[in-house]
Amino acid sequence: MSRRHWDLPWEDYLATLKPHERPVLPGSPATPDHTTPWRLAYAFVGVLVALTGSLGNAAVTADLPQLAGALGVTMTEAAWLPVVFVMTNACMNLLLVKFRMQYGLRLFTEIILVVFLATAAAHLFLEDFGSTLVVRGVAGMAAAGMSTLGILYIIQAFPAQHRLKGIIIGVGLSSLAIPLARLGVMRLLDLDQWRAFYMFELGLVLVALPAVFALKMPPSQRVRVFEKLDFVTFALFAPGVALLTAVLGLGRIVWWTEAAWIGWALVGAILLLTAAALIEYNRTNPLIDLKWLAGRDLVRLLLAILLVRIVLSEQTTGAVGFLQQMGVVPQQMQGLFLVMLVATAAGTLVSAFTLNPMKLWKPISIALVMIAVGAFIDSHATVLTRPTQLYFSQALLAFAAAFFIGPTMILGFGQVLQGGGKNMVSFIVLFSIGQNVGGLMGSALVGTIQTLREKFHSSQLSESIGLGDPETVLRLQQLGGAYAHVIGDAAQRQGAALRLLQQQVSQQAQVLAYNDVFLLISGAAAIGAAWVALNHYRPRLEARRAARQAQTQASDAAASVAAAVD
Repeated sequence: MSRRHWDLPWEDYLATLKPHERPVLPGSPATPDHTTPWRLAYAFVGVLVALTGSLGNAAVTADLPQLAGALGVTMTEAAWLPVVFVMTNACMNLLLVKFRMQYGLRLFTEIILVVFLATAAAHLFLEDFGSTLVVRGVAGMAAAGMSTLGILYIIQAFPAQHRLKGIIIGVGLSSLAIPLARLGVMRLLDLDQWRAFYMFELGLVLVALPAVFALKMPPSQRVRVFEKLDFVTFALFAPGVALLTAVLGLGRIVWWTEAAWIGWALVGAILLLTAAALIEYNRTNPLIDLKWLAGRDLVRLLLAILLVRIVLSEQTTGAVGFLQQMGVVPQQMQGLFLVMLVATAAGTLVSAFTLNPMKLWKPISIALVMIAVGAFIDSHATVLTRPTQLYFSQALLAFAAAFFIGPTMILGFGQVLQGGGKNMVSFIVLFSIGQNVGGLMGSALVGTIQTLREKFHSSQLSESIGLGDPETVLRLQQLGGAYAHVIGDAAQRQGAALRLLQQQVSQQAQVLAYNDVFLLISGAAAIGAAWVALNHYRPRLEARRAARQAQTQASDAAASVAAAVD
């Protein structure tokens, strides 16, 4: 396909396209048959754009304590940084999809890249906490567009028969961001703290910007889709999601019942989202089609996304948090992060090249089984567990995280296309909310259960230790002997031994609490895998049962006829 046709009016350009080259939906680019060099170029730019959009937040999430120190704030204050990013990222696609449909892909691309460039540059000059908070919010909006743009570029790199593979790889690229950030950011921080990372991120943007402008996307169809009530819905929906995100992201840190604003924020979120739902439910052309989303298949899909995102918190919050509690520093976890990176890349590629459009629920069930096995292995951790003992289990979880996400999106796209494409915005909102809010929900749930179980086990262990118990006395003597050469006073030595024993009790309670969490996640994932498999095979089982009943009825009818003849 000649690229000189791209400047033609849309109807004239559309006439030059073969059926498989035409865009599936308004706002999506055409997919002409590019030559191999052009496909490689699109693949390179797609990977560059996708990683540029996701690495910043991944770095903030992975190294939040260091960023808190650099900004001079507490960990509670620093926890707002990734939460604000999710606030804006989760709901921005509500407008971006329609913007692309009405104003075209080119304007969409230019605005997103310029905003992202401004965001990356602002980090170099705004080093106080308040400004950084605003910049992270803007980065969340820009990253929503960058992830979409990366997927669209990757799709251009694949011929028509392999386009679904391109979607899976494009979606899976964002999963590489966290292990990449954990591997690379520490080295950048050693150079010039966070300023070095901001310079690196700005450099990526400055490479991606000319690459995107030099390698333009094919034209897309533009249609008028915005309505006035869309902005009313967004004005209610966005702050509602933001308040819900704040509750899920900060609740376990400030503790749910200790901070009054948690309750007020939750009430506000319920009221705002309910008001948005009432408006959308009664619209002729809703921005979010709640009636469509309430369909059985879509509800199952949302529940599957939420379930997988929640149980995957075993890796992001559980395993890494456990190792940190055991005194393992990030530099000692580099091997583990490398294993996660390789497993994530493998999961994306295996998902893409084993894709069966007729069995899209199967990868989700397999991913849940792998999570169940990995979490069960981790549930046997001890105080001596180190990163090398977690390589296999965490590789299973990283593989599963990348393996499920592509088929999940394609399942939703299939539902959208069955309805003629009019529910594209609704599905993108469902997928984005499921991914972002599901991740926060998982971290909140894992963190809360771990805290409660730690207090329970700490209480149980403390009650079992009596100062009159011979074993306790012997243990205190052993611990006190370690201070014999530095503390001459017996009473002070006894006090130091007692504090050391309390630390050991607390550490054991942490281990037991994390083991409880891992075991709970394993059970939830196993039940989820059985549920997904049952829903997948239920139509087949019902069809076989109906066939057997029909055969039985036919046999009975034949027997009755034969008896009547006799």
